[in-house]
Amino acid sequence: MLLLVGLGNPGRDYAGHRHNVGFMAVDAIAARHGFSPWKKQFKADVCDGVLRTPEGPKKVLALKPQTYMNLSGEAVQAAAHFYKIEPRDIAVLYDELDLAAGKIRAKTGGGAAGHNGIRSIAAHLGPDFRRIRIGIAHPGDRARVTGHVLGNFSKDDQQWLEPLLDAIADAAPFLAMNDDVRFMNKVAVLRGEPEEKPAKKDAKAPAAQPKES
Repeated sequence: MLLLVGLGNPGRDYAGHRHNVGFMAVDAIAARHGFSPWKKQFKADVCDGVLRTPEGPKKVLALKPQTYMNLSGEAVQAAAHFYKIEPRDIAVLYDELDLAAGKIRAKTGGGAAGHNGIRSIAAHLGPDFRRIRIGIAHPGDRARVTGHVLGNFSKDDQQWLEPLLDAIADAAPFLAMNDDVRFMNKVAVLRGEPEEKPAKKDAKAPAAQPKES
């Protein structure tokens, strides 16, 4: 089973925030592939379904922690423990300041790079889960980071955001195959861009994400 985690903060006030793009991506996947209705479990909203892949159908549990970002690991650990899911079968989708808007990068393991949700999951499970980073772009000024991350996507952002979420939903079966490179490439092709490759370690540490309440 794949545990598909989207990160964000719960509640209407946060729903349109750039920091909630992980929630948005998991919502798009669940809707596209006909997952069950969402329910409350593991301090999270969860639903389940099947992704049909070239290797056959793969069971998926989708999870959106409802603990606020900096406690996300509590929900992920509870679900992983209950279903006996190993870190290699956990894919976490979340926002990344230091990627251009709409870019996707996938990797397994590594540091939190200032992201409180990733830091929490690593504290509960160790670092060896899969990370699907969704670029929201840096505002260019460190003083503007908090307002940018904890602000709503703009009207201009919708021109790339909606097609990106559609592409993520279409490419999701590759996540169930544990083939994150093909997932990235499929998203790029669907968006009319060159195929992506796994990112190497950054020469500089990315700017810190703001703390959430």
